[in-house]
Amino acid sequence: MKAWVLHSVNDIRFEEPSLPVPKDDEVLIRVRAAGVCGSDIPRIFKNGAHKMPLIPGHEFSGVVEATGLKADSSLKGRKVGIYPLIPCGKCVPCREGHPETCRDYDYVGSRRDGAFSEFVAVPARNVRVLPDNISFEEAAMLEPMAVSVHALRLALGLSADEDSRGKSFFNTDKRIVVCGLGTIGLLLTMFLLERGLKRIYVIGNKEKQREMAVSLGIAEENFLDSGAGDVSLELRKKAGEADIFFECVGKNECVSYGIENTAANGRVLLLGNPYSDMGLSRDTYWKILRNQLLVRGSWNSTFLPGDSEDTEDDWDYVIKRLKEKKIRPAELITHRLSIADLYRGFSIMHEKSEYFCKVMMTNPG
Repeated sequence: MKAWVLHSVNDIRFEEPSLPVPKDDEVLIRVRAAGVCGSDIPRIFKNGAHKMPLIPGHEFSGVVEATGLKADSSLKGRKVGIYPLIPCGKCVPCREGHPETCRDYDYVGSRRDGAFSEFVAVPARNVRVLPDNISFEEAAMLEPMAVSVHALRLALGLSADEDSRGKSFFNTDKRIVVCGLGTIGLLLTMFLLERGLKRIYVIGNKEKQREMAVSLGIAEENFLDSGAGDVSLELRKKAGEADIFFECVGKNECVSYGIENTAANGRVLLLGNPYSDMGLSRDTYWKILRNQLLVRGSWNSTFLPGDSEDTEDDWDYVIKRLKEKKIRPAELITHRLSIADLYRGFSIMHEKSEYFCKVMMTNPG
């Protein structure tokens, strides 16, 4: 098979490694589409992976080509999306239904071979069978969509929907700010709009981001350009303080900005992977205390194996809306590349040589 193999930092090669053989509890996936995540770029060019050589890539979909001896043989030939985090199933978070915070996890594409390849082996419990009307490209975006939904559900209290006074926190008039309009920020915006939130303000720094946000349904005047003047002043003129502020950048100044512009008893959700060390000034810390802010991290997404009528995990939430055509993630794909041409996508994202949102690798059936 053909695959991109990361041998060391800044040394990724297009090679023909051996076809993976699924273990007893695994399935072999023929990869049909794979998205390049922002986290893949520092992994390839700056930090390396946990073990190398390694095939990166964790946002993907495909068809089950073969099943291990103990895996469900009826999966063969089915279209599937794949949860890349492989939880231990034994630690306290796993036992409590939070595999995303597993204390001893494996991970497709960073700790074991991933999807920038023609084939990849994954645990059978990590696949979700999909309806025919969800495309392979849409299915390859299940992982970042579920990451966005995870933050949305935490922020809006869709699982625990009361504030500290026992009152419902969620209503469609909440003032929402999304800071950072990469893939996650735009997907989050898409899901907020689908949920019926009416007062959404987005902060970006590119004209293409403005165009994307408007195409999703954001009012032109609700796009704030972080490179044009005092965004804080502009935000307060238009919206006042935010009830919920989503930080999707991972920069210290954006976290501080969020805390300073969130209303009393509001919520700040942190999604952005940090660019560097993070810290808070004394005045910013005071704002958390005096405004009784809830500052919360959001990591990955909740994926519960099997089907349960009683529990809707983040992947169920996304798949339901994809099936009903309530969301349009493929509109965020700016580059479609064959596996042989994928290095061009890595380079565009690394060098920022042109605008990109979602770079997608597609493999023919």
